[in-house]
Amino acid sequence: QVQLGESGGGSVQAGGSLRLSCAASGFPYKSYCMGWFRQAPGKERERVAHINSGGNTRYEESVKGRFTISKDNAKNTLYLQMNNLKPEDTAMYYCAADFAYSWNNNPDCTFLTYRNWGLGTQVTVSS
Repeated sequence: QVQLGESGGGSVQAGGSLRLSCAASGFPYKSYCMGWFRQAPGKERERVAHINSGGNTRYEESVKGRFTISKDNAKNTLYLQMNNLKPEDTAMYYCAADFAYSWNNNPDCTFLTYRNWGLGTQVTVSS
């Protein structure tokens, strides 16, 4: 069964950086989407970024230029490098992954409803 485990969260000052990791196991898909989501108390869950099996990425507008999503296939690990953090980035961050069909290994992840989720890692950014 697919299992995802996030790590790397913490508390930093505004302008600081964190690198989140998501270790995946039992993930056999050739064509897939993986994403980072975040949710602050009382707020709706928000997609931060996603990457597909072909390496194509997309970002939520507020994090463009600051966050970078990447993956290391050999390590079965997803990353989110977060630079120039802002207080509004404070949230629980979750990674998600699922199969997504694509004939060319570049599935569209925009509207995917992920079935596999990690338990989250807290990111707190102070001013």
